[in-house]
Amino acid sequence: MVRIKVCCIGSVEEAQMAVEAGASAIGLVSHMPSGPGVIDEGLIEEIAAAAPPNISTFLLTSRTDPITVIDQVRRTCVNTVQLCDRMPAGAHAELRAALPGVSVVQVIHVADEGSIVEARDCQDQVDALLLDSGNQRLAVKELGGTGRIHDWTVSRRIVGEVQVPVFLAGGLRTENVAEAIRTVRPYGVDLCSGVRTNGALDGDQLRRFVEAVAAA
Repeated sequence: MVRIKVCCIGSVEEAQMAVEAGASAIGLVSHMPSGPGVIDEGLIEEIAAAAPPNISTFLLTSRTDPITVIDQVRRTCVNTVQLCDRMPAGAHAELRAALPGVSVVQVIHVADEGSIVEARDCQDQVDALLLDSGNQRLAVKELGGTGRIHDWTVSRRIVGEVQVPVFLAGGLRTENVAEAIRTVRPYGVDLCSGVRTNGALDGDQLRRFVEAVAAA
C-alpha cells in the first residue's frame, strides 16, 4: 500500500480527519517564504501531541541552519523533519546526531537531470526523499504548495536510482494520482491543495483520493 501524507494540516480536527481517512503522515508547515498552510509553532506542537503514536508528524521547515532546525524540532516535538530547501554540507549529519529518533526527509524540487544527481548525492544522509515542484531560483523561493505537477519521468528515475523511500508531491489529486503511482512507483504520496475546498480540508475529497490510491 502506498503511504499517504496529508500536508498543510491546520488544526487538531484536520489531523484527525486525515488519520481517520487513512493517512499515515501529516504535514505541519512552519514559516515559509511563500505558499499555503503556514501555522505557528505552538499549534504545530499541539497537533503533533494529539496525533496517534503510529502517525508520522512532519515539521516542514525552510530553515537551512541546522541549529535553528534542531531548536524547531525540539520545540514542536514532531517525529519527522522535512527540509524544504537545500542544506549546507554536513547539516544532515548534525541533525541526525542531535535528534536521535527523529526521521530526516530532504525535499528535492524536481526540475531537470540535475535533480537526479542531487537526490543520489544526499540519499545516504537522510531517511527519505520527497520530490516536489518548487523553484529555489526565484527571488522569493517556492518551497512547496505550488499545486504544480513536475516531470514524473525524472521522478521515476530518482526512485530507481536511490535506496531510500521516496514520497511524491506536486499537483496530486484524485484524478491523476493513479497515473502518478503507476509512473513513479513512490513509497508514498503527499498532497495539500488537492483535497481542500476554500482552503479547508474536505473529507469527501480526501476519501475519494484515498480510494484512488488504494485502487492504483
